[in-house]
Amino acid sequence: MSEKNVILTPAEMARAAEDAAFGKATSNQAKSFLLALTAGGYIALGFVFYVTSQVGAGDMPYGVAKVLGGLVFSTGLTLVVLTGAELFTSSTLTLTARASGRITTWQLLRNWIIVYIGNLIGALTIVGLIYGAKTWEQASGGWGAVVLDVSLKKVGHDFGTAFALGILCNLMVCLAIWAAYGGRTTVDKVAAVTLPIALFVASGFEHSVANMFMIPLGMLIVTFAGDSFWSASGLDPAAYGDLTWSNFLTGNLLPVTLGNIVGGGVMIGVLYWTIFHFLDKPADTSTD
Repeated sequence: MSEKNVILTPAEMARAAEDAAFGKATSNQAKSFLLALTAGGYIALGFVFYVTSQVGAGDMPYGVAKVLGGLVFSTGLTLVVLTGAELFTSSTLTLTARASGRITTWQLLRNWIIVYIGNLIGALTIVGLIYGAKTWEQASGGWGAVVLDVSLKKVGHDFGTAFALGILCNLMVCLAIWAAYGGRTTVDKVAAVTLPIALFVASGFEHSVANMFMIPLGMLIVTFAGDSFWSASGLDPAAYGDLTWSNFLTGNLLPVTLGNIVGGGVMIGVLYWTIFHFLDKPADTSTD
């Protein structure tokens, strides 16, 4: 068996994750920004696929519909992994390289800021394209109705709930990324990513970058959709009055982002860094 086909051990995967984190934090900043643009777009497209899967899914058992949505949404993170795009949620793993002293705090924060902004612009680009393409009018407004209902639910969480949902989400995202480092083929990586991502989406956990697409699109529909959309969909625009920039930024994006940092950077990155840097050492069997 060739060396490139040998499965990595957990310790080797931890080292690969740290090396990747070091590479991200020390990479050319323009490159990081452009790769972040693509990641924001790919995650947004994953949510486009999710919304399409949920149109008319009300007749399906709840769990089946949500699992279906989770499976199709995983397309977004699969594209991120296979193309080497930079996603903020997985970039929280740069805490491992900081813990090892391989990067400075400024390098870590600079990478997070650049990637976060790039993800936001990439996601909003897809928002503009989807709105301009009038995808939200499909199925007699049913497509837009899914966007509105999902967005409204997201801004309805209190701060603590959104924070906890953000933690749970990035536990799964960073576990997916971590497992993908052990993949030696495209099939390996796709398989490693799919189920953890399907789990977080089906369970309603909160992903900051995905929300950069979904909630602004919902706000755009509420603000600019004409009477024909509301009459075709049977929805009342007044019911979506909570879809505001304030509720999006401070009620959802802020706590979810903080939760994503804790869930991925601390509970996965720092945890495994601690295990394999301090605890995974041979016991001292020497005698006096």
